[in-house]
Amino acid sequence: MFADLYTIFLFTRSDIRTALIPVTLFAAAAAPLSSPLRLLDTILWIWLHLLQSAVSNQIKAPEEDKINKPSRPIPAGRITVHDATILRWVLVPICLAYSALYSVQLTCVSLSMLLFSAWYNEHDGDKEPLSKNLLTAFMYGSLEAGGILVAARDHTQVSPTGLVATGLTFAVFSSTLHAQDFKDADGDRQTGRRTFPIAYPVISRIAIGLAIPLWSILLSLLWGLDILSATTFVAYGCYVGTRFMLYRSVQDDKRSCEYYSTWFTLHHLFPAYWYYYHGDNGRPSLAFVEHILNGSVVA
Repeated sequence: MFADLYTIFLFTRSDIRTALIPVTLFAAAAAPLSSPLRLLDTILWIWLHLLQSAVSNQIKAPEEDKINKPSRPIPAGRITVHDATILRWVLVPICLAYSALYSVQLTCVSLSMLLFSAWYNEHDGDKEPLSKNLLTAFMYGSLEAGGILVAARDHTQVSPTGLVATGLTFAVFSSTLHAQDFKDADGDRQTGRRTFPIAYPVISRIAIGLAIPLWSILLSLLWGLDILSATTFVAYGCYVGTRFMLYRSVQDDKRSCEYYSTWFTLHHLFPAYWYYYHGDNGRPSLAFVEHILNGSVVA
């Protein structure tokens, strides 16, 4: 029994740092969390949906995992593709039923997550760079919206601050997600997946090297960080972006991806910063972004 549970856990082990922890922190910060006990419900909801997505992904290309991630359950021989496929489809009604315990709105979020996951995995949405990034960002956004609904007192709506935070995360993730693809380029080539680092090896590094520092500045302004917090976050973002451009071995890319995950997790805490200083009245203003888009920045 323990061995089976451990096998199930292994499907999501690599997602703990990159998804489970940051999304849980984000949900608790953006909801905000209605009670400490609600945190356990939030973690379970997020983990169940991560699990079904991870199993769906890993039964699709076990040959890729033999190269990039041999410790995963299928290439490690802990479970067969047939049994993992059964698990993948058993998880669908479990996710929907658990969501239905809270609200119709959460059930709709759960269904959208399941549909995006099927599009990504069963219908080859991961084969092209643009669709891969957008679908992953949509799935991540669904996780965050669902986590907020579970964590909040009202399970039927997301707060104005939560909506802004979810939209920002979608934008940040969709434009920087390929930071996670550099380290897996060799395996991706063998399975026919065209990620940005494979399709545009030079441009993709320049893009991530610029995007992370620029997002660091923008997020600091949007969430109204104090000068010390903003300077620290921007400096760290510049360091992470520079690493991707200068250090290009597989080991360097793995280390840079870890730093990227930390950067991405940190910005999930900014809604809590906003609530602490501004309460639940209002939401971060996007007015200056409109000025930038119109070509005139107002100081």
